[in-house]
Amino acid sequence: MSNTHSSNQADAHRNAYNAAFHELGLRFHWDSETYESVLCPDGERECLRRYLEQHQPHLLKAYDASFLVDAIQTAKERCLGVMSAAGGHPGAFINWAEIQQHHAGV
Repeated sequence: MSNTHSSNQADAHRNAYNAAFHELGLRFHWDSETYESVLCPDGERECLRRYLEQHQPHLLKAYDASFLVDAIQTAKERCLGVMSAAGGHPGAFINWAEIQQHHAGV
């Protein structure tokens, strides 16, 4: 049961990150495999910074890393709170990549 709970927790956080990316107009999406690969023992902020450095370095030419990490973390926490308050199922699948395509006109 704790594996299901931690899996649901991970899904909730991953969905909140994807909602934050969508809200901020960032055109990337974390599936379960990507989210697992991003996790590190140094805390969410450092894991996110490392992801940006390795997979989205072009963003760090336009934005200060700390600013971008702060923006994503703030949006993620707000999205997580909204999803929880709305009674959303933490493991519910939301295809943010598909939603972004429609908004971006791709």
